[in-house]
Amino acid sequence: MMRAFLSVCFLLLGASAHAQELPTLSLDLNTTGGPQELATTLQVLMGLTVLSMAPAIILMTTAFTRIVIVLAFVRQAMGTQSSPPNQVLIGLAMFLTFFVMTPVLDRVNETALQPYMENTITQEEALSAALVPMREFMFSQTAESDLAVLLSMAGREQPRTRMDVPTLTLIPAFMLSELKRAFEMGFLIYIPFLVIDMIVASVLMAMGMLMLPPPIISLPFKLLLFVLVDGWNLVVASLLKSFQ
Repeated sequence: MMRAFLSVCFLLLGASAHAQELPTLSLDLNTTGGPQELATTLQVLMGLTVLSMAPAIILMTTAFTRIVIVLAFVRQAMGTQSSPPNQVLIGLAMFLTFFVMTPVLDRVNETALQPYMENTITQEEALSAALVPMREFMFSQTAESDLAVLLSMAGREQPRTRMDVPTLTLIPAFMLSELKRAFEMGFLIYIPFLVIDMIVASVLMAMGMLMLPPPIISLPFKLLLFVLVDGWNLVVASLLKSFQ
């Protein structure tokens, strides 16, 4: 699984056609020996630039966005401040992303990375083959309304097939759909905890304990409810089912 994930990063770097012919990079400020040497240096620098952006590109085109937002909503709804800590939430979101994206990344590995490493296809063919399963995943999770808005803003005509939709238009549409679904799930998560807060606040007001903050009293009850209903399993199962 990790190998398949790294393969996507590798294909997005825009490396040269043969990995064994990659030039080395030094910091010597010497004059170039010709246009070919300058082009090679610029290619390496551009590859390093894309490498720095690869994590953001990968995360924004996978299930990570929806998962990490929903997990953050769970923590905020319970009112536990920084527990679980950000490192735990992000780690859980990353491994759930690996779990969801396994079929897609396996296809990328089989159709793009392995043929490219065996020198049976070129770099351009490998990139095109890697985009196919990624685009299929994004199309399956993208709302038509979000895609239509971005296509109209770009001034493009209504596409006849999915192949007519540019990838640079599909990615922001996919992200908008992910944000919308994450906030919808967050709203549903908030409802039971909000009910507990309202009940506790009403009881404290009826008892005349106006100076006692309701969150302090409601927090143990919210934690108890979350544990009794096996909340983490419910949240994770709902997240995984939302991608099917």
